Amino acid sequence: MTSETEDRAYVPALGQHWMTPFYDAAIALTTREATWRTALLGLVDPHGEDVILDIGCGTGSLIAAMKAASPEIQIVGLDPDPEVLVIAKAKARSRGHKVEFVQGFGDELAEKLGARAINKIVSSLVFHQVPLDGKRSTLQAAFDYLPEGGQLFIADFGEQRTPLMRFLFKTVQRLDGFEFTQPNADGCLPIILTDVGFSAVQEALVVPTIVGSISLYSAQKGGM
Repeated sequence: MTSETEDRAYVPALGQHWMTPFYDAAIALTTREATWRTALLGLVDPHGEDVILDIGCGTGSLIAAMKAASPEIQIVGLDPDPEVLVIAKAKARSRGHKVEFVQGFGDELAEKLGARAINKIVSSLVFHQVPLDGKRSTLQAAFDYLPEGGQLFIADFGEQRTPLMRFLFKTVQRLDGFEFTQPNADGCLPIILTDVGFSAVQEALVVPTIVGSISLYSAQKGGM
């Protein structure tokens, strides 16, 4: 099911607005969240003067983990869904984390954020909910927005390599739509990352879950 904000459609958390309050619990129960989120945090390695953008920040769980790991970093959370931003803001506030949240889409970075010294961009469990042209335009926007040497990290449902993973992933596809999710299952993300200009594109980890496999990707803009 798609919803609209600012005249653009998006897929809500878990595919339906009424399920949004259950999102955190569902992700924890079905995706081995502790495994992939800990691994993603290790890849991102937030520290020091990092200024990090979380595209599709959702309920702010990744933001909370990054701030807990390195309180001095600056973070901007971007999401088109006002309902999840309410949850994300409350989560940050309850932990005493200073975070800026912006409502918007991932391909609107320059418009929504202006000129900022972002050096790392992260995204988790977002791209499988985005149409193919939106995946490409968002990743292109991320590449364009990052400075030379900037880094991108993604955790999402990636290529479903076995019959079992493809079967299990149908649970997600029924919620979020086959049209948007199938390109991920076919392995589109690393291809698009390379196409839009990123280098050193790597699939760092594949985590099998009861709803399909989640891949962790890293990429960079130019040299380090």
